[in-house]
Amino acid sequence: VQLQASGGGLVQAGGSLRLSCTASVQRGSIFRINDMRWYRQAPGKQRELVAGITTGASTTYADSVKGRFTISRDNAKKSVYLQMDSLKPEDTGVYYCNADIMHSRNYEFNYEGQGTQVTVSS
Repeated sequence: VQLQASGGGLVQAGGSLRLSCTASVQRGSIFRINDMRWYRQAPGKQRELVAGITTGASTTYADSVKGRFTISRDNAKKSVYLQMDSLKPEDTGVYYCNADIMHSRNYEFNYEGQGTQVTVSS
């Protein structure tokens, strides 16, 4: 399974970016995608769970992004999105898409994409 993230870039503080991540498989199939998440890794800081969304679209957010970021998903497209508004320099980092994917009714694996760089200038 590949999780292909896109949408990162350089933006000024106060601006917006929308990250996208789509799951694809070269061999086998995807039975179902369960929880999906966005993590970020900032320079010199611990990896942080930014937002998560369940199959039922229940969402969770890190306190630092509540009210500014919105996670959503499109199950038909096997995709998860992160709308980031009112960006701050401290949001800078590499953002990773992460998902729990079932290949059958009995087997679930966790996958993570390659990351996309978000840089917010002051």
